[in-house]
Amino acid sequence: MDSTFVSFSLQLSVIALIAISLIKFVGLLHHQYIYWKKRHVLHIWAMPIFGSAWKVFIRQISLPDYCLFVYNRYPKSRYIGTMDFFTPVVMIRDPELIKDIAVKHFENFPDHHSFIDEKIDPIFGKNVFSLRGDRWREMRSTLSPSFTSNKMKFMFELVSKCSEEFVDYLYKHPELSSSIEAKDAFTRYTNDVISTVAFGISVNSMENRDNEFYKKGVDATTFGGIFRLLKFLLFRVNPRLTRMAGLSFLSRDTARFFRKVVSETVRTRDEQNIVRPDMIHLLMQARDKDKSTHRMTIDDITAQAFIFFLAGFDTSSTLMCYIVYELALNPDVQERLWREVDRFMEQGNGQISYEGLLKMEYMDMVTSETLRKYPPVTFIDRVCVQDFELTPAEAGCENLTVCRGNLVWFPVYALHRDPKYFPDPEKFDPERFSETNRDNIVPYTYIPFGIGPRKCIGNRFALMETKLVIANLLHRFYLRSTEKTRPIEYSKTNFSLTLDHGFWIGLEKRKL
Repeated sequence: MDSTFVSFSLQLSVIALIAISLIKFVGLLHHQYIYWKKRHVLHIWAMPIFGSAWKVFIRQISLPDYCLFVYNRYPKSRYIGTMDFFTPVVMIRDPELIKDIAVKHFENFPDHHSFIDEKIDPIFGKNVFSLRGDRWREMRSTLSPSFTSNKMKFMFELVSKCSEEFVDYLYKHPELSSSIEAKDAFTRYTNDVISTVAFGISVNSMENRDNEFYKKGVDATTFGGIFRLLKFLLFRVNPRLTRMAGLSFLSRDTARFFRKVVSETVRTRDEQNIVRPDMIHLLMQARDKDKSTHRMTIDDITAQAFIFFLAGFDTSSTLMCYIVYELALNPDVQERLWREVDRFMEQGNGQISYEGLLKMEYMDMVTSETLRKYPPVTFIDRVCVQDFELTPAEAGCENLTVCRGNLVWFPVYALHRDPKYFPDPEKFDPERFSETNRDNIVPYTYIPFGIGPRKCIGNRFALMETKLVIANLLHRFYLRSTEKTRPIEYSKTNFSLTLDHGFWIGLEKRKL
């Protein structure tokens, strides 16, 4: 009798739990369907569960193409409503509104959207990109001195060595350079740069092609497999369930590797008083100065070094790929740039100095135009932490209250390709960024590294390592298109501006 009663009670509890879950789920679907209709906001239809970007997740279109689709759907509207799974998102099309949100009213939108719990995945959850509120401000303040001019000069020597070794290897191996896949090559270069600058470990990924740093970087940045995609979707749809299941976003093997590298490096330097001009040293200095209750831990140091590594490994190498791709297709631009490079090389007795790199005007123009056409990120996001009222999207419409927890997106890729701001946007034209023309760019329409206090903290470093390797490469080689060089077609299996067919470029030795 008692056991029957207990069994019946358990069955009722399970049924009740399922019923409550179903009711909540149906409520979420209803919320997803009517949210923008109730507010009379022009919006993109949302597929149940997946939201407005459902075609991206089933790999019908690439993320950049989705960005353009939403941006161009209602060209007269200052903003457009979308759904990121069950979360309302306002895509901001108006540069003035972008300024209002990201700069003037930053206190209402101070954070990035982070769906990774630092207790489950401290390396992803504790980095400066993911941190929120006061903890973000403290970490940002700690890291900022790492990128002053003096610190950049110290790191320049480390980067320069990696750049010269990389180009020397290509020069000595003509069998590779006749037609190289630039993404693989530049990823190996950025792997070497970040390994030495962020972790204090020297590797040569062109010589040692299977080094652990490179393999772990590939593991951390690959989203092509179905398991990785499903795990990503689970983190986005139900972060609470991932916490309960104890899932980490980064593979445990990769997390252990980076934590071990940092732990051993910090311990060795503490014991032997080793000083090296890299990020680990700067973070250790910050740790020793910090007397607060939130003193920096090994996980904190690992998280900052890792996000620096990840950004360099993927986004910086992609920028380099697009520069050489455009130079190969635009020989007039290439010739003007290598003439500038040769001039500064001659002044520096065969080397580019830190000061010389900063003075290279045409290099800056070429890099800026590449960042316009192929920005490191498709969107920039912000989380609303205090309700904020937007003025009407169009004449005759009502104000819109962006509620706490909602997201706003700044469509970087689409803004950079809007002919209203950049005429003939598909044309690669460095003259847009000449000293004369740069002032004609509408403020807040060119934001490759973000905007406001949340602007990418490492952008100066990314530009330095990029310009340096391009300069050394052009001094030794002409860049040519080959039969493998194909028109740009963005990958539908990745969330960055990568290509499934690769970046194939030919290198022809110059006679110096």
